[in-house]
Amino acid sequence: MPNKIASIAIPNNEPILSYLPNSNERKQLKLELARRKNCVYDIPMFINGKEVRTNETADIFPPHELDHKIAQYHKGNATHVQQAIDAALSAREKWANMHWEERASIFLKAADLIAGPYRASINAATMLAQSKNVFQAEIDAACELADFLRFNVYFAAQIYSEQPISSPGMRNTLEYRPLEGFIYAITPFNFTAISGNLSAAPALMGNVIVWKPSNTQIYSAWTVMEIFREAGLPDGVINMVFANAVETTNLILAHPDFAGVHFTGSTGVFNHIWETVGKNLHLYKNYPRLVGETGGKDFIIAHSSADIDVLATALLRGAFEFQGQKCSACSRAYVPNSIWDATWEKMYEALKTFKIGNVENFTVLMGAVISEDAYKRITNYIEQAKSNPDNIIMYGGNYDNKKGYFIEPTVILTKDPKSLTMREEIFGPVLTIYVYDEEDLDATLHLVDTTSEYALTGAIIAQDIYAIEKMKKALTNSAGNFYINDKCTGAVVGQQPFGGARKSGTNDKAGSKWNLLRWVSPRTVKESYISPKYYAYPYMSEE
Repeated sequence: MPNKIASIAIPNNEPILSYLPNSNERKQLKLELARRKNCVYDIPMFINGKEVRTNETADIFPPHELDHKIAQYHKGNATHVQQAIDAALSAREKWANMHWEERASIFLKAADLIAGPYRASINAATMLAQSKNVFQAEIDAACELADFLRFNVYFAAQIYSEQPISSPGMRNTLEYRPLEGFIYAITPFNFTAISGNLSAAPALMGNVIVWKPSNTQIYSAWTVMEIFREAGLPDGVINMVFANAVETTNLILAHPDFAGVHFTGSTGVFNHIWETVGKNLHLYKNYPRLVGETGGKDFIIAHSSADIDVLATALLRGAFEFQGQKCSACSRAYVPNSIWDATWEKMYEALKTFKIGNVENFTVLMGAVISEDAYKRITNYIEQAKSNPDNIIMYGGNYDNKKGYFIEPTVILTKDPKSLTMREEIFGPVLTIYVYDEEDLDATLHLVDTTSEYALTGAIIAQDIYAIEKMKKALTNSAGNFYINDKCTGAVVGQQPFGGARKSGTNDKAGSKWNLLRWVSPRTVKESYISPKYYAYPYMSEE
């Protein structure tokens, strides 16, 4: 085997294409959308390099066009989950023993496929499956996923190069072993990039994966799987199953070779996983790694010195892009009374221009929410808010599910800073605002910090540098990703490693070295060049 040490340069973030009228990328994407709309995909599970069909299928419809079937997927059961586990464990030794640079080359090729020939495909799949507009699909499915794969390789190179010092007469090294067993990747509907990264990041470090994507994201997850296959991923390394979530999780968490979970989803589900793992510790060979990003009740708080245009834009984009279905979406805001009227005037004029509808129309800002369950949950929060005498519906509050799961951008003004929609995660296009007396900034900062159990993202809008420092310090533990004079969404791989604490997860920062370190188990190796040959030490000599 040739001897070499690859030089891994710092990647550049994938450029975001503009999709302007008559641009080449716009033409290609529209052609791909039309092609996908004119066929019905038959999506199998993927186990040990084989497509697995059960003929027990479920249909897939775009959330914004419920009368147009675009795919069906084949449901699995416990047997298929066990097959996926067995396939992963069979592939483990060969994959773990492959030189890391060869593993890396697969994911670097996948990144180039995503940014190049598959760009229109993965963006179109995300627009149709998750009702993302073209810009939200581009920054997620194409750019962020390519960034995850490229930066993961760069960070892996840093990890493997970190070695201990050696004294004369010996050599000390650290080996970064994959975890002993298999990893369970549980991925959400809202980001195609997250679904790809949660399986790819542990795999890059030599682990094998059983991947359970959200049922409402299977359509685009399968496109990710196709890209990994074309990039040369060996059989059994990543196995995708579509079995019942509870059944799948219970079976996996009871397996002695379960080595860890890479999770993005609800806090309740992650709590259940943690509790179950604790009860099952006697079954496992090792203590499993539990890496999770869960809920958020993300905030923006403004100071009286805030730029009104910056504040209004941060609130509108932070709350309503992708229908508020981001873990980082702004769902509660605190605005001082001295600038509230001017802020609301800006927001109201902008809200009147929002287009809601089919995201295949590139003039649309907001599509539909992901599913009937989401629609019912979000509209229930809206109705509860309407019935609360402390609330005023400043805008929106209407919804319709005849053609798709459409909910208007809804702005609630509340007199109660601890009302339901200020405390609980809604995961939809609902923003609740509390107007505070600018003299009560300290008390309001305390409210921001203590109202929610979450600590994912947050932002402050201010021009006064002393106020910025005061607010930043007061909110030290309130968010894992903190923004100054910007919205609280839009973390970029390599620039703002993403994750939160408290009940928002383990804060292992997806797309960073910290995350990759969770998927290895170091072994220290000391080799003595000049070995002692007698037990006695010099101090034991006679006078």
